[in-house]
Amino acid sequence: MRFLRKANAQNKQKRSQIPFRLNFLFLIVFLLFAALIGQLAYLQIIHGPKFESEATSSDNQTETRNVQRGTIYDSTGKLLVANNTSRAITYTKPLNVASSQMYKVANNLVNYVSVETDTLTERNKVDYYLADPKHTAAVNKHIPNADTMQDNEKLTKLQTNYVKKHNLVKKMSEKQEQAAVLYAKMAGAYALSTVYLKTSDVSDSEMAEVGEHLSLLPGVKIGTSWSRSYPNGESVKSVIGTVTSEKQGLPSDQINKLLAEGYSRNDSVGSSYIESQYENALKGTKEVTNVQTQNNEIIKEVKQYGGSPGDNLQLTINAEFQNQVQKIVEDNVKNAAGSNPYIPGGYAVVMNPKTGGIYALAGVNRDLSTGEVTENALGTINQTFVMGSVVKGAMVMGALKDGVITPTNNTLLEEPIKLAGTAAKTSWFNKTGAANMSLTAADALQVSSNTYMMKLAMLEGGFKYTSGAALNLPTSIFDKLRQNFKQYGLGVKTGIDIPGEASGFEGAADQSHIGNALDLSFGNYDAYTPIQLAQYASTIANGGYRLQPHILKSIRKTNKDGSLGPVKYEMQPNVLNVVDGTKDQWDVVKTGLWRVVHGSNTYRTGGSMASVKPEIAAKTGTAQTFYNNIETETLSAISYAPANDPQVVVVVAFPNITDSNSKINTETVKQIYEAYWKTVQSSDGFK
Repeated sequence: MRFLRKANAQNKQKRSQIPFRLNFLFLIVFLLFAALIGQLAYLQIIHGPKFESEATSSDNQTETRNVQRGTIYDSTGKLLVANNTSRAITYTKPLNVASSQMYKVANNLVNYVSVETDTLTERNKVDYYLADPKHTAAVNKHIPNADTMQDNEKLTKLQTNYVKKHNLVKKMSEKQEQAAVLYAKMAGAYALSTVYLKTSDVSDSEMAEVGEHLSLLPGVKIGTSWSRSYPNGESVKSVIGTVTSEKQGLPSDQINKLLAEGYSRNDSVGSSYIESQYENALKGTKEVTNVQTQNNEIIKEVKQYGGSPGDNLQLTINAEFQNQVQKIVEDNVKNAAGSNPYIPGGYAVVMNPKTGGIYALAGVNRDLSTGEVTENALGTINQTFVMGSVVKGAMVMGALKDGVITPTNNTLLEEPIKLAGTAAKTSWFNKTGAANMSLTAADALQVSSNTYMMKLAMLEGGFKYTSGAALNLPTSIFDKLRQNFKQYGLGVKTGIDIPGEASGFEGAADQSHIGNALDLSFGNYDAYTPIQLAQYASTIANGGYRLQPHILKSIRKTNKDGSLGPVKYEMQPNVLNVVDGTKDQWDVVKTGLWRVVHGSNTYRTGGSMASVKPEIAAKTGTAQTFYNNIETETLSAISYAPANDPQVVVVVAFPNITDSNSKINTETVKQIYEAYWKTVQSSDGFK
């Protein structure tokens, strides 16, 4: 019994302990849940915004690096513009990098490389000085409320003024000035963009030192830069244009546009002429790296695109021929200078009348005070001159189209034009009337009759000429004659693919200048560019199609071995307008231009060119001009050859000639044709 009572008592005690243990376990579980809920509340309520910001701060950014610029070739595949490769020190600006960090990198880098300081400005020095937090703090002590000022731009201005006023950057060491140059380049870059810190004369030791200490130079890398070279001479460099250097950076007048297109501030870019016109083809596509960031720190870099070098340009210009034409023009200007002291230069354009392609653009400037002659091929598109009688072919064709003369009824009397109240206006060979004669339109071109063209202008304006009558023409005659000339490109931009083309110059067109309408008719009033003469001559040569002149032949890729690759784009002839004449009308003009050289009249003006083979058709021009009240002449010429199947147009212009016996225009034309048939195209099969 005792044993049973004892056992029952023990069982009763054990049963009483079970609820206590369960309650204790429940308490522990409750406390654990409470702690978990408390931690969740702490994380979500107290630090929730921080963790949310961190979770959403991850981002993908794009980093770009430059590629090699495309090269430029002539029509035969000869390299005109190449790239010189050189070692470079670059800097890729990190995300949200502090000024003090760039200051530190710049100071470290000048221990391993040296840079020129000739571009360093006072503002660069000030910015560098203030990038040191110690300097900024010291300056701020002298600026009231600097620590609480919210307007950062105002604060920076006050800091800058203080540094300048107290000459705090006046005594910088050479190392500090070099560091200031580097800092300016770093600070001027955008986040994740790459800029050049040094591109020339990077020595072996500098490369080694920088490579060895890259860990101390975050963002600094060893790279490659390219600069332009001209392996076949620089005679066409002014037409090709220039590329900005790393020092120059983006052109100031295009900087916003180019930055928006993805350029960095000190990228090299075509800044003028062909280099600028075809920048999109030449620049290539930058290397693209996808940069993954978190909390403004780069955590991963993946090259997304390896970049593509720029495409190559092949020009219509023949380099050897270009050099020859340039020398011909230069030599003739130098030789003429002795008897023509006011000649300021000379110009020549050679063009394909079937395609608009330019074979050569040549020009020189002559300094009248020193006599020095320098290359100025661009003068062919941006210099304007009163060209003289070369326009007479267009004048005749306009009259034929308007019906004031016809192919079978176009004879007019060559005589001095005598109008009331004015001096007589005459042709060059008929000052007194001793050479009065009846002339057809073709013969009027042959002998370059001014009278014939003036009579056409009067007929166009509805005025019947009689000797001694007062001239009665409406001012609309100016517009009528000019609209006719513009159909050939005279007085309007030709559309050549070189920026900076001039449109020409028009004289006054009111009633007080009505007599000048007669001068306009024979080319002695308005001014034109040499390239306009070339487009005009081509329009006659090809039977009425005004073609856009162009210097680009094609855009081409690069083969793996570096040679000129397959064609991506080929320039096609572009007809701007058509001078719509009949065959009979064109025959009148073309016959007249042939007779200028090969006719039988004693007064033909181009007989000295008759020896040129194959035969050419041409029109010479002599415009009366002035230099400082001294009477001078512009001697010009337009021509095409062969006369019966035009393959090439040659035009020239030489202003301010004083030697009345000079044949600089016709002699230059002859020499250019001789060079053309030897260098560019064979004359076999042509007469």
